[in-house]
Amino acid sequence: MSTQPLKILVFSHRAEVRETIITSVGRRPAADIGHVRYIEVGTVAEVLMEMDGGEIDLAILDGEAQPTGGIGLCRQLKNEIADCPPIVVAVRRKDDRWLATWSQADAVVVHPLDPLTAAETVADVLRSKALPVVRG
Repeated sequence: MSTQPLKILVFSHRAEVRETIITSVGRRPAADIGHVRYIEVGTVAEVLMEMDGGEIDLAILDGEAQPTGGIGLCRQLKNEIADCPPIVVAVRRKDDRWLATWSQADAVVVHPLDPLTAAETVADVLRSKALPVVRG
């Protein structure tokens, strides 16, 4: 595995939500994943710029962000970026999980974030991204 930390983009218009997500997932979501580096962004323009740059390994989007929420933004990214990195959407209500599924999110976490569940979810998504394709 690379010695470079994986880059995780965290989007919310509210700094305290970004901080909660980062604190919950932690700097090392799992031993086999290694350390991660967070790129915090507060606007859709910043998300698009970072995602278009091609160096993001995973994005965590706040489903409640204003004026554009992470659910709609996830769907846009999944439909517009070829080979889009995996995306985790954080929602406020368990009932909103179906919206995150509609958005083509790779996983969903629900506020208040449980640190064990959040770290495990991110680690699982990163692991599935790293699996090699086996043919024949």
